[in-house]
Amino acid sequence: MNGKLLIVEDDADFAAALSRAMKKRGFEVAVAHDAGEARTIADRFAPRLAVVDLKLPGESGLQVVAMLAARTPAPAIVVLTGYASIATAVEAVRLGARHYLAKPANADEILAALLRDKPDAALEVSAEPLSVARLEWEHIQKVLNEHDGNISATARALKMHRRTLQRKLEKNPPRAD
Repeated sequence: MNGKLLIVEDDADFAAALSRAMKKRGFEVAVAHDAGEARTIADRFAPRLAVVDLKLPGESGLQVVAMLAARTPAPAIVVLTGYASIATAVEAVRLGARHYLAKPANADEILAALLRDKPDAALEVSAEPLSVARLEWEHIQKVLNEHDGNISATARALKMHRRTLQRKLEKNPPRAD
C-alpha cells in the first residue's frame, strides 16, 4: 500500500477515474467534492497525499490547501486546475502545495508530482513571451486572488463592469503561448 490519498475534485467523473487509477497504483483513496466534505474526510482519513482542484463549489481549493497544510503531519499536496495562472500557482505553493498542475493531467503526471519532493530546476523555460490575452488572464487572476475571489471587488479594482469580468472568467484561459 502506497498510503492514503485524498482527492478533492468537484467533477465526479474525473474524480472517479483518478480514484480508480490511483487505487490500481496501490493507494487507499478517499474522494471529496467540496471544501466542507474535504475537511470531514481529512479528519477521519488522515491522508498522506492530496490532490486538490482549485475551482470548487463554494470555497476555493486554496482554502482546502491551507487547511490540509495546517494538519500534522501535513500531506504532500498537488493543486490541479483547468484555470491555471501564475498568481494562483504562487499562492498555492505559498499555502503549502508541493506542486501545481494544469488540466488535463493524467494519473502518471499527478503521481509524479505527488512523489517529487524537490523542485525541478531542469524544467525548460519558454523563450516565447506570453500572449496579450494570456497576460490579461494572469492579471485578472492576480487581482481576483488579491480580493479573495470577490468578483464585484475585483471588477471595481480593474475598473471593469462586473458582468464583463464574469464573462471573461467563464471562458477557458488562453494558452500560455
